[in-house]
Amino acid sequence: MGKPTGFLEFTRNMPGKKPVAERVQDYQEFIERYPEKNLNQQAARCMNCGVPFCHSGCPLGNVIPEFNDAVYRGQWAEAWDILSSTNNFPEFTGRICPAPCESACVLGINQPPVTIEEIERHIAEIAFDKGYVKARKPAVRTGRKIAVVGSGPAGLAAAAQLNYAGHQVTVFERDEKPGGLLRYGIPDFKLGKDIVERRIRLMEEEGVAFRCHANVGVNINLNDLLREYHAIILAGGSTVPRDLNVPGRELNGVQFAMPFLKQQNKRVSGTNPLSNGDIESNIAAAEISAQGKHVVVIGGGDTGSDCVGTSNRQGALSVTQFELLPKPPKERTTLMPWPTYPMVLKTSSSHEEGCERMWAVATKAFVGNEKGQLKALRIVDLEWKITEDGRPAQFTERPGSEREIPCDLALLAMGFVHPQQLGMLAELDVELDERGNVKASEKDYQTNLTRIFSCGDMRRGQSLVVWAISEGRECARKVDEYLMGSSLLESKDSNLMAV
Repeated sequence: MGKPTGFLEFTRNMPGKKPVAERVQDYQEFIERYPEKNLNQQAARCMNCGVPFCHSGCPLGNVIPEFNDAVYRGQWAEAWDILSSTNNFPEFTGRICPAPCESACVLGINQPPVTIEEIERHIAEIAFDKGYVKARKPAVRTGRKIAVVGSGPAGLAAAAQLNYAGHQVTVFERDEKPGGLLRYGIPDFKLGKDIVERRIRLMEEEGVAFRCHANVGVNINLNDLLREYHAIILAGGSTVPRDLNVPGRELNGVQFAMPFLKQQNKRVSGTNPLSNGDIESNIAAAEISAQGKHVVVIGGGDTGSDCVGTSNRQGALSVTQFELLPKPPKERTTLMPWPTYPMVLKTSSSHEEGCERMWAVATKAFVGNEKGQLKALRIVDLEWKITEDGRPAQFTERPGSEREIPCDLALLAMGFVHPQQLGMLAELDVELDERGNVKASEKDYQTNLTRIFSCGDMRRGQSLVVWAISEGRECARKVDEYLMGSSLLESKDSNLMAV
Protein backbone atom coordinates (compact mmCIF):
# COMPACT_ATOMS: atom_id res chain seq x y z
CA MET A 1 0.00 0.00 0.00
CA GLY A 2 1.24 3.45 -0.88
CA LYS A 3 -0.19 5.41 2.04
CA PRO A 4 -1.48 3.65 5.19
CA THR A 5 -4.02 6.37 5.93
CA GLY A 6 -5.03 7.07 2.32
CA PHE A 7 -8.43 5.41 2.54
CA LEU A 8 -9.22 7.56 5.59
CA GLU A 9 -8.13 10.84 4.01
CA PHE A 10 -9.56 10.59 0.50
CA THR A 11 -12.89 9.51 -0.93
CA ARG A 12 -13.70 8.04 -4.32
CA ASN A 13 -13.51 10.64 -7.06
CA MET A 14 -14.16 9.93 -10.75
CA PRO A 15 -12.58 11.81 -13.68
CA GLY A 16 -14.50 14.64 -15.29
CA LYS A 17 -16.65 14.25 -18.39
CA LYS A 18 -17.50 16.59 -21.21
CA PRO A 19 -20.93 18.19 -20.70
CA VAL A 20 -23.80 16.15 -22.15
CA ALA A 21 -24.81 18.87 -24.61
CA GLU A 22 -21.28 18.87 -26.01
CA ARG A 23 -20.49 15.17 -26.10
CA VAL A 24 -23.67 14.05 -27.89
CA GLN A 25 -22.60 16.14 -30.90
CA ASP A 26 -19.95 13.60 -31.89
CA TYR A 27 -18.73 10.05 -31.27
CA GLN A 28 -15.47 10.86 -29.53
CA GLU A 29 -14.47 9.57 -26.09
CA PHE A 30 -15.51 12.12 -23.47
CA ILE A 31 -14.06 10.92 -20.16
CA GLU A 32 -11.11 13.07 -19.15
CA ARG A 33 -7.95 12.06 -17.33
CA TYR A 34 -7.29 12.62 -13.67
CA PRO A 35 -5.00 15.49 -12.73
CA GLU A 36 -1.81 14.05 -11.27
CA LYS A 37 -2.81 14.95 -7.70
CA ASN A 38 -6.20 13.23 -8.00
CA LEU A 39 -4.67 10.10 -9.51
CA ASN A 40 -2.18 9.89 -6.66
CA GLN A 41 -5.01 10.23 -4.11
CA GLN A 42 -7.13 7.55 -5.76
CA ALA A 43 -4.21 5.11 -5.76
CA ALA A 44 -3.55 5.99 -2.12
CA ARG A 45 -7.02 4.71 -1.16
CA CYS A 46 -5.92 1.11 -1.82
CA MET A 47 -5.53 -0.23 1.71
CA ASN A 48 -3.47 -2.97 3.32
CA CYS A 49 -6.50 -5.26 3.48
CA GLY A 50 -4.60 -8.50 4.15
CA VAL A 51 -6.60 -10.62 1.70
CA PRO A 52 -7.06 -8.71 -1.58
CA PHE A 53 -10.45 -9.97 -2.72
CA CYS A 54 -10.10 -7.79 -5.82
CA HIS A 55 -7.82 -10.49 -7.25
CA SER A 56 -10.55 -13.12 -7.22
CA GLY A 57 -13.11 -10.56 -8.36
CA CYS A 58 -11.06 -9.96 -11.50
CA PRO A 59 -11.40 -12.75 -14.12
CA LEU A 60 -7.78 -12.09 -15.12
CA GLY A 61 -6.41 -12.20 -11.59
CA ASN A 62 -4.84 -8.73 -11.96
CA VAL A 63 -2.33 -7.90 -9.22
CA ILE A 64 -4.22 -4.79 -8.21
CA PRO A 65 -2.71 -3.62 -4.87
CA GLU A 66 0.78 -3.82 -6.33
CA PHE A 67 0.06 -1.65 -9.35
CA ASN A 68 -1.86 0.80 -7.15
CA ASP A 69 1.21 1.10 -4.95
CA ALA A 70 3.41 1.75 -7.98
CA VAL A 71 0.99 4.44 -9.20
CA TYR A 72 1.06 6.14 -5.80
CA ARG A 73 4.87 6.23 -5.97
CA GLY A 74 4.79 7.50 -9.55
CA GLN A 75 6.63 4.42 -10.85
CA TRP A 76 4.83 4.12 -14.18
CA ALA A 77 7.13 1.59 -15.81
CA GLU A 78 6.72 -0.68 -12.79
CA ALA A 79 2.95 -0.19 -12.77
CA TRP A 80 2.78 -1.08 -16.47
CA ASP A 81 4.93 -4.19 -16.01
CA ILE A 82 2.67 -5.42 -13.21
CA LEU A 83 -0.57 -4.71 -15.06
CA SER A 84 0.50 -6.04 -18.46
CA SER A 85 1.81 -9.26 -16.93
CA THR A 86 -1.78 -10.44 -16.40
CA ASN A 87 -3.79 -8.34 -18.86
CA ASN A 88 -2.94 -8.16 -22.56
CA PHE A 89 -5.23 -5.20 -23.23
CA PRO A 90 -5.67 -2.92 -20.19
CA GLU A 91 -6.41 -0.02 -22.54
CA PHE A 92 -9.63 -1.89 -23.44
CA THR A 93 -10.69 -3.13 -20.01
CA GLY A 94 -9.88 0.25 -18.47
CA ARG A 95 -12.64 1.68 -20.64
CA ILE A 96 -15.33 -0.98 -21.05
CA CYS A 97 -15.07 -3.42 -18.14
CA PRO A 98 -17.90 -3.35 -15.55
CA ALA A 99 -15.14 -3.73 -12.95
CA PRO A 100 -16.11 -6.81 -10.91
CA CYS A 101 -12.84 -6.17 -9.07
CA GLU A 102 -14.36 -3.03 -7.57
CA SER A 103 -17.38 -4.97 -6.31
CA ALA A 104 -14.94 -7.24 -4.44
CA CYS A 105 -12.79 -4.38 -3.09
CA VAL A 106 -12.48 -4.69 0.72
CA LEU A 107 -12.84 -0.94 1.12
CA GLY A 108 -16.28 -1.34 -0.46
CA ILE A 109 -17.60 -2.93 2.75
CA ASN A 110 -18.30 0.48 4.26
CA GLN A 111 -16.91 3.03 1.79
CA PRO A 112 -16.99 3.55 -1.98
CA PRO A 113 -14.43 1.12 -3.50
CA VAL A 114 -11.12 2.07 -5.06
CA THR A 115 -11.39 3.39 -8.64
CA ILE A 116 -9.52 0.36 -10.00
CA GLU A 117 -10.80 0.56 -13.57
CA GLU A 118 -9.87 4.21 -13.99
CA ILE A 119 -6.42 3.66 -12.51
CA GLU A 120 -5.96 0.80 -14.97
CA ARG A 121 -6.89 3.06 -17.90
CA HIS A 122 -4.46 5.71 -16.72
CA ILE A 123 -1.61 3.22 -16.34
CA ALA A 124 -2.13 2.03 -19.91
CA GLU A 125 -2.38 5.48 -21.47
CA ILE A 126 0.54 6.93 -19.52
CA ALA A 127 2.62 3.86 -20.46
CA PHE A 128 1.85 4.44 -24.14
CA ASP A 129 2.61 8.16 -23.77
CA LYS A 130 5.96 7.51 -22.09
CA GLY A 131 7.01 4.82 -24.57
CA TYR A 132 6.95 1.94 -22.10
CA VAL A 133 4.72 -0.15 -24.36
CA LYS A 134 7.01 -1.82 -26.86
CA ALA A 135 6.64 -4.71 -29.26
CA ARG A 136 7.51 -8.02 -27.58
CA LYS A 137 9.07 -10.10 -30.32
CA PRO A 138 9.87 -13.69 -29.39
CA ALA A 139 13.57 -14.49 -29.37
CA VAL A 140 13.04 -17.97 -30.84
CA ARG A 141 10.39 -19.34 -33.19
CA THR A 142 9.11 -22.87 -32.61
CA GLY A 143 8.14 -23.65 -36.19
CA ARG A 144 4.55 -24.34 -35.13
CA LYS A 145 1.74 -22.54 -36.98
CA ILE A 146 -1.60 -21.69 -35.33
CA ALA A 147 -4.80 -20.31 -36.87
CA VAL A 148 -7.07 -18.19 -34.69
CA VAL A 149 -10.57 -17.77 -36.12
CA GLY A 150 -12.07 -14.52 -34.84
CA SER A 151 -10.33 -11.26 -33.93
CA GLY A 152 -12.42 -10.21 -30.93
CA PRO A 153 -10.89 -9.91 -27.45
CA ALA A 154 -10.60 -13.69 -26.95
CA GLY A 155 -8.96 -14.29 -30.33
CA LEU A 156 -6.59 -11.35 -29.91
CA ALA A 157 -5.53 -12.47 -26.43
CA ALA A 158 -4.92 -16.05 -27.59
CA ALA A 159 -2.96 -14.81 -30.61
CA ALA A 160 -0.81 -12.46 -28.54
CA GLN A 161 0.07 -15.12 -25.97
CA LEU A 162 0.88 -17.81 -28.52
CA ASN A 163 3.04 -15.37 -30.44
CA TYR A 164 4.96 -14.60 -27.24
CA ALA A 165 5.50 -18.37 -26.89
CA GLY A 166 7.26 -18.33 -30.27
CA HIS A 167 4.56 -19.80 -32.49
CA GLN A 168 3.59 -18.32 -35.85
CA VAL A 169 0.01 -17.07 -35.46
CA THR A 170 -2.46 -16.01 -38.14
CA VAL A 171 -5.78 -14.44 -37.15
CA PHE A 172 -8.70 -14.85 -39.55
CA GLU A 173 -11.41 -12.17 -39.53
CA ARG A 174 -14.48 -12.28 -41.79
CA ASP A 175 -15.07 -8.54 -41.70
CA GLU A 176 -13.06 -5.70 -43.23
CA LYS A 177 -10.80 -4.99 -40.27
CA PRO A 178 -9.72 -6.90 -37.14
CA GLY A 179 -11.17 -6.23 -33.70
CA GLY A 180 -14.50 -8.04 -33.72
CA LEU A 181 -16.77 -6.74 -30.96
CA LEU A 182 -14.16 -4.16 -29.97
CA ARG A 183 -14.32 -2.54 -33.39
CA TYR A 184 -17.89 -3.13 -34.53
CA GLY A 185 -19.98 -3.71 -31.41
CA ILE A 186 -18.79 -1.07 -28.95
CA PRO A 187 -19.46 2.59 -29.84
CA ASP A 188 -16.53 4.92 -30.43
CA PHE A 189 -17.60 7.18 -27.56
CA LYS A 190 -16.82 4.29 -25.19
CA LEU A 191 -13.82 2.83 -27.01
CA GLY A 192 -12.19 4.93 -29.70
CA LYS A 193 -11.12 2.84 -32.67
CA ASP A 194 -7.73 4.54 -32.67
CA ILE A 195 -7.14 2.60 -29.43
CA VAL A 196 -8.00 -0.68 -31.20
CA GLU A 197 -5.85 0.24 -34.22
CA ARG A 198 -2.92 1.04 -31.94
CA ARG A 199 -3.03 -2.44 -30.43
CA ILE A 200 -3.46 -4.20 -33.79
CA ARG A 201 -0.40 -2.37 -35.16
CA LEU A 202 1.61 -3.42 -32.12
CA MET A 203 0.59 -7.06 -32.55
CA GLU A 204 1.54 -6.95 -36.23
CA GLU A 205 4.94 -5.55 -35.25
CA GLU A 206 5.31 -8.44 -32.83
CA GLY A 207 4.72 -10.91 -35.65
CA VAL A 208 1.00 -11.73 -35.57
CA ALA A 209 -0.54 -11.91 -39.06
CA PHE A 210 -4.11 -10.78 -39.76
CA ARG A 211 -6.22 -11.93 -42.72
CA CYS A 212 -9.47 -9.99 -43.18
CA HIS A 213 -12.42 -10.75 -45.44
CA ALA A 214 -11.51 -14.31 -44.46
CA ASN A 215 -14.72 -16.16 -43.65
CA VAL A 216 -13.61 -19.63 -42.59
CA GLY A 217 -15.99 -22.23 -43.99
CA VAL A 218 -17.14 -19.87 -46.76
CA ASN A 219 -14.25 -18.33 -48.69
CA ILE A 220 -11.54 -20.01 -46.60
CA ASN A 221 -11.43 -23.77 -46.97
CA LEU A 222 -11.34 -25.64 -43.68
CA ASN A 223 -9.34 -28.51 -45.11
CA ASP A 224 -6.66 -26.04 -46.18
CA LEU A 225 -6.44 -24.76 -42.59
CA LEU A 226 -6.22 -28.26 -41.20
CA ARG A 227 -3.38 -29.09 -43.58
CA GLU A 228 -1.43 -25.88 -43.01
CA TYR A 229 -1.76 -25.28 -39.26
CA HIS A 230 -0.75 -27.39 -36.28
CA ALA A 231 -3.69 -26.10 -34.19
CA ILE A 232 -6.83 -24.06 -34.75
CA ILE A 233 -8.59 -21.90 -32.16
CA LEU A 234 -12.27 -21.07 -32.65
CA ALA A 235 -12.87 -17.65 -31.05
CA GLY A 236 -15.74 -16.30 -33.13
CA GLY A 237 -17.90 -15.04 -30.29
CA SER A 238 -21.61 -15.41 -29.57
CA THR A 239 -23.31 -13.59 -32.43
CA VAL A 240 -26.86 -14.92 -32.81
CA PRO A 241 -29.17 -12.45 -31.03
CA ARG A 242 -32.16 -13.37 -28.90
CA ASP A 243 -35.32 -12.57 -30.86
CA LEU A 244 -38.73 -11.34 -29.72
CA ASN A 245 -41.34 -13.27 -31.64
CA VAL A 246 -44.54 -11.35 -30.96
CA PRO A 247 -47.15 -10.13 -33.45
CA GLY A 248 -45.77 -7.48 -35.82
CA ARG A 249 -42.17 -8.69 -35.63
CA GLU A 250 -41.90 -8.44 -39.43
CA LEU A 251 -42.65 -4.69 -39.50
CA ASN A 252 -40.14 -2.24 -40.94
CA GLY A 253 -38.55 -0.53 -37.96
CA VAL A 254 -37.98 -3.59 -35.75
CA GLN A 255 -34.25 -4.26 -35.77
CA PHE A 256 -31.61 -6.12 -33.83
CA ALA A 257 -29.25 -3.90 -31.84
CA MET A 258 -25.95 -5.12 -33.24
CA PRO A 259 -26.52 -4.16 -36.91
CA PHE A 260 -27.60 -0.72 -35.67
CA LEU A 261 -24.40 -0.28 -33.65
CA LYS A 262 -22.18 -1.84 -36.30
CA GLN A 263 -23.50 0.46 -39.02
CA GLN A 264 -22.79 3.55 -36.94
CA ASN A 265 -19.28 2.38 -36.10
CA LYS A 266 -18.65 1.94 -39.82
CA ARG A 267 -20.00 5.42 -40.57
CA VAL A 268 -17.65 6.90 -37.97
CA SER A 269 -14.71 5.05 -39.53
CA GLY A 270 -15.65 6.31 -43.00
CA THR A 271 -16.60 2.94 -44.47
CA ASN A 272 -19.80 1.71 -46.09
CA PRO A 273 -22.26 0.91 -43.26
CA LEU A 274 -23.82 -1.89 -45.31
CA SER A 275 -20.59 -3.63 -46.29
CA ASN A 276 -20.27 -7.06 -44.71
CA GLY A 277 -17.92 -9.98 -44.91
CA ASP A 278 -20.03 -12.30 -42.80
CA ILE A 279 -22.98 -14.65 -43.30
CA GLU A 280 -25.08 -13.72 -40.31
CA SER A 281 -28.80 -13.74 -41.03
CA ASN A 282 -29.45 -10.84 -38.63
CA ILE A 283 -27.65 -8.20 -40.66
CA ALA A 284 -30.03 -5.48 -41.86
CA ALA A 285 -30.46 -5.02 -45.60
CA ALA A 286 -30.92 -1.25 -45.31
CA GLU A 287 -29.39 1.52 -43.26
CA ILE A 288 -30.82 1.98 -39.77
CA SER A 289 -31.09 5.45 -38.26
CA ALA A 290 -32.70 6.88 -35.15
CA GLN A 291 -32.80 10.42 -36.51
CA GLY A 292 -36.17 12.06 -35.93
CA LYS A 293 -37.68 8.90 -34.48
CA HIS A 294 -39.21 7.69 -31.24
CA VAL A 295 -36.79 4.92 -30.30
CA VAL A 296 -37.48 2.08 -27.88
CA VAL A 297 -34.57 -0.12 -26.79
CA ILE A 298 -35.79 -3.50 -25.55
CA GLY A 299 -33.18 -4.87 -23.16
CA GLY A 300 -31.45 -3.31 -20.16
CA GLY A 301 -27.85 -4.47 -20.52
CA ASP A 302 -24.69 -2.87 -21.91
CA THR A 303 -25.76 -3.35 -25.53
CA GLY A 304 -29.04 -1.59 -24.76
CA SER A 305 -27.15 1.25 -23.11
CA ASP A 306 -24.94 1.57 -26.19
CA CYS A 307 -28.08 1.84 -28.33
CA VAL A 308 -29.33 4.65 -26.09
CA GLY A 309 -26.13 6.68 -26.48
CA THR A 310 -26.01 6.09 -30.23
CA SER A 311 -29.68 7.01 -30.70
CA ASN A 312 -29.20 10.30 -28.88
CA ARG A 313 -26.22 11.14 -31.05
CA GLN A 314 -28.17 10.35 -34.21
CA GLY A 315 -30.89 12.81 -33.20
CA ALA A 316 -33.75 10.66 -31.91
CA LEU A 317 -36.92 12.48 -30.86
CA SER A 318 -37.13 10.35 -27.73
CA VAL A 319 -35.36 7.31 -26.32
CA THR A 320 -36.99 4.77 -24.01
CA GLN A 321 -35.41 1.63 -22.62
CA PHE A 322 -37.40 -1.41 -21.46
CA GLU A 323 -36.31 -3.97 -18.92
CA LEU A 324 -38.33 -7.11 -18.22
CA LEU A 325 -37.07 -7.37 -14.63
CA PRO A 326 -38.11 -5.08 -11.77
CA LYS A 327 -36.00 -2.06 -10.90
CA PRO A 328 -33.04 -3.15 -8.75
CA PRO A 329 -32.05 -1.36 -5.53
CA LYS A 330 -29.48 1.45 -5.61
CA GLU A 331 -27.24 -0.18 -2.99
CA ARG A 332 -26.43 -3.65 -1.68
CA THR A 333 -29.08 -5.36 0.40
CA THR A 334 -28.65 -8.10 3.01
CA LEU A 335 -29.27 -10.55 0.17
CA MET A 336 -26.23 -9.18 -1.73
CA PRO A 337 -23.43 -9.42 0.84
CA TRP A 338 -19.92 -8.25 0.03
CA PRO A 339 -17.89 -9.50 -1.86
CA THR A 340 -20.53 -11.00 -4.17
CA TYR A 341 -21.29 -9.13 -7.37
CA PRO A 342 -24.28 -6.91 -6.49
CA MET A 343 -27.34 -6.67 -8.72
CA VAL A 344 -27.87 -2.97 -8.10
CA LEU A 345 -29.12 -0.13 -10.28
CA LYS A 346 -26.55 0.98 -12.82
CA THR A 347 -26.79 4.32 -14.56
CA SER A 348 -24.46 4.53 -17.54
CA SER A 349 -23.14 7.67 -19.18
CA SER A 350 -25.62 7.02 -22.01
CA HIS A 351 -28.52 7.09 -19.56
CA GLU A 352 -27.25 10.43 -18.28
CA GLU A 353 -27.57 11.81 -21.80
CA GLY A 354 -31.32 11.33 -21.94
CA CYS A 355 -33.44 8.22 -21.65
CA GLU A 356 -36.68 7.15 -20.02
CA ARG A 357 -36.15 3.81 -18.30
CA MET A 358 -39.11 1.54 -17.78
CA TRP A 359 -38.91 -1.50 -15.52
CA ALA A 360 -41.00 -4.69 -15.34
CA VAL A 361 -42.45 -4.10 -18.80
CA ALA A 362 -43.16 -6.66 -21.52
CA THR A 363 -43.80 -6.02 -25.21
CA LYS A 364 -47.03 -7.69 -26.34
CA ALA A 365 -46.96 -6.64 -30.00
CA PHE A 366 -45.39 -4.34 -32.57
CA VAL A 367 -48.06 -2.13 -34.13
CA GLY A 368 -47.70 -0.88 -37.70
CA ASN A 369 -49.45 1.34 -40.20
CA GLU A 370 -50.98 0.37 -43.54
CA LYS A 371 -47.55 0.64 -45.20
CA GLY A 372 -45.97 -1.93 -42.87
CA GLN A 373 -44.01 0.66 -40.91
CA LEU A 374 -43.74 0.38 -37.13
CA LYS A 375 -45.66 3.14 -35.34
CA ALA A 376 -46.22 1.90 -31.76
CA LEU A 377 -45.59 -0.83 -29.21
CA ARG A 378 -48.32 -2.57 -27.25
CA ILE A 379 -46.90 -3.11 -23.77
CA VAL A 380 -48.01 -4.36 -20.37
CA ASP A 381 -46.70 -3.93 -16.83
CA LEU A 382 -45.53 -6.99 -14.94
CA GLU A 383 -45.82 -8.05 -11.32
CA TRP A 384 -42.92 -10.21 -10.17
CA LYS A 385 -42.89 -12.83 -7.47
CA ILE A 386 -39.65 -12.50 -5.50
CA THR A 387 -38.03 -15.57 -3.91
CA GLU A 388 -36.64 -15.65 -0.36
CA ASP A 389 -33.13 -14.93 -1.67
CA GLY A 390 -34.36 -11.79 -3.43
CA ARG A 391 -34.41 -13.12 -6.97
CA PRO A 392 -37.30 -12.44 -9.38
CA ALA A 393 -38.84 -15.83 -10.14
CA GLN A 394 -42.22 -15.56 -11.84
CA PHE A 395 -44.26 -12.74 -13.28
CA THR A 396 -47.86 -12.07 -14.11
CA GLU A 397 -49.33 -9.29 -16.21
CA ARG A 398 -50.87 -6.48 -14.21
CA PRO A 399 -54.58 -6.27 -15.10
CA GLY A 400 -55.61 -3.10 -16.92
CA SER A 401 -52.02 -1.98 -17.62
CA GLU A 402 -51.93 -2.85 -21.33
CA ARG A 403 -51.39 0.21 -23.51
CA GLU A 404 -49.65 1.54 -26.60
CA ILE A 405 -46.70 3.92 -26.77
CA PRO A 406 -45.35 5.62 -29.93
CA CYS A 407 -42.34 3.93 -31.50
CA ASP A 408 -40.77 4.32 -34.96
CA LEU A 409 -37.66 2.24 -34.26
CA ALA A 410 -37.49 -0.73 -31.88
CA LEU A 411 -34.02 -2.08 -31.16
CA LEU A 412 -33.83 -5.62 -29.78
CA ALA A 413 -30.95 -5.73 -27.30
CA MET A 414 -31.84 -8.83 -25.29
CA GLY A 415 -28.51 -10.60 -25.48
CA PHE A 416 -27.13 -13.42 -27.59
CA VAL A 417 -28.02 -17.11 -27.52
CA HIS A 418 -25.04 -18.87 -29.15
CA PRO A 419 -22.41 -18.56 -31.91
CA GLN A 420 -23.26 -18.56 -35.60
CA GLN A 421 -23.57 -22.24 -36.51
CA LEU A 422 -24.15 -21.91 -40.23
CA GLY A 423 -20.88 -22.23 -42.12
CA MET A 424 -17.74 -23.09 -40.19
CA LEU A 425 -19.21 -24.95 -37.20
CA ALA A 426 -21.63 -26.90 -39.36
CA GLU A 427 -18.90 -27.91 -41.80
CA LEU A 428 -16.56 -28.91 -38.99
CA ASP A 429 -19.33 -30.88 -37.31
CA VAL A 430 -17.89 -29.75 -34.00
CA GLU A 431 -19.77 -30.89 -30.90
CA LEU A 432 -22.01 -28.29 -29.24
CA ASP A 433 -23.27 -28.09 -25.67
CA GLU A 434 -26.90 -27.89 -24.57
CA ARG A 435 -26.93 -24.12 -25.09
CA GLY A 436 -25.58 -24.30 -28.63
CA ASN A 437 -22.04 -23.19 -27.78
CA VAL A 438 -18.91 -25.04 -28.86
CA LYS A 439 -18.28 -27.80 -26.33
CA ALA A 440 -14.80 -27.54 -24.82
CA SER A 441 -13.95 -27.86 -21.14
CA GLU A 442 -11.88 -25.41 -19.07
CA LYS A 443 -9.51 -28.31 -18.44
CA ASP A 444 -7.95 -28.09 -21.90
CA TYR A 445 -10.24 -25.88 -24.08
CA GLN A 446 -10.12 -28.67 -26.66
CA THR A 447 -13.14 -29.64 -28.75
CA ASN A 448 -14.05 -33.17 -29.75
CA LEU A 449 -11.87 -32.69 -32.85
CA THR A 450 -8.12 -33.19 -32.76
CA ARG A 451 -6.09 -29.97 -32.92
CA ILE A 452 -9.16 -27.73 -32.66
CA PHE A 453 -9.69 -25.58 -29.56
CA SER A 454 -12.24 -22.94 -28.58
CA CYS A 455 -12.44 -19.99 -26.19
CA GLY A 456 -14.35 -16.83 -25.40
CA ASP A 457 -18.06 -16.34 -25.95
CA MET A 458 -18.09 -19.06 -28.60
CA ARG A 459 -17.25 -21.54 -25.82
CA ARG A 460 -18.72 -20.07 -22.61
CA GLY A 461 -21.61 -18.05 -24.04
CA GLN A 462 -22.23 -14.32 -23.94
CA SER A 463 -20.02 -12.71 -21.31
CA LEU A 464 -17.72 -9.78 -20.55
CA VAL A 465 -14.71 -8.57 -22.53
CA VAL A 466 -12.52 -9.22 -19.50
CA TRP A 467 -13.71 -12.84 -19.44
CA ALA A 468 -12.97 -13.16 -23.16
CA ILE A 469 -9.40 -11.98 -22.59
CA SER A 470 -9.03 -14.43 -19.71
CA GLU A 471 -10.38 -17.27 -21.86
CA GLY A 472 -8.00 -16.40 -24.69
CA ARG A 473 -5.00 -16.42 -22.36
CA GLU A 474 -5.94 -19.73 -20.75
CA CYS A 475 -6.70 -21.36 -24.10
CA ALA A 476 -3.34 -20.20 -25.47
CA ARG A 477 -1.57 -21.87 -22.58
CA LYS A 478 -3.37 -25.16 -23.24
CA VAL A 479 -2.56 -24.99 -26.96
CA ASP A 480 1.09 -24.32 -26.11
CA GLU A 481 1.11 -27.35 -23.79
CA TYR A 482 -0.54 -29.47 -26.49
CA LEU A 483 2.09 -28.51 -29.07
CA MET A 484 5.20 -28.39 -26.88
CA GLY A 485 4.43 -30.69 -23.93
CA SER A 486 4.70 -27.85 -21.41
CA SER A 487 4.20 -24.08 -21.34
CA LEU A 488 5.92 -21.07 -19.82
CA LEU A 489 2.82 -18.93 -20.36
CA GLU A 490 1.28 -17.76 -17.10
CA SER A 491 -2.18 -18.88 -16.00
CA LYS A 492 -4.68 -17.04 -13.82
CA ASP A 493 -4.18 -19.62 -11.06
CA SER A 494 -0.43 -18.97 -10.97
CA ASN A 495 -1.11 -15.21 -10.78
CA LEU A 496 -3.38 -15.67 -7.77
CA MET A 497 -0.94 -17.99 -5.99
CA ALA A 498 1.86 -15.47 -6.49
CA VAL A 499 -0.03 -12.75 -4.61
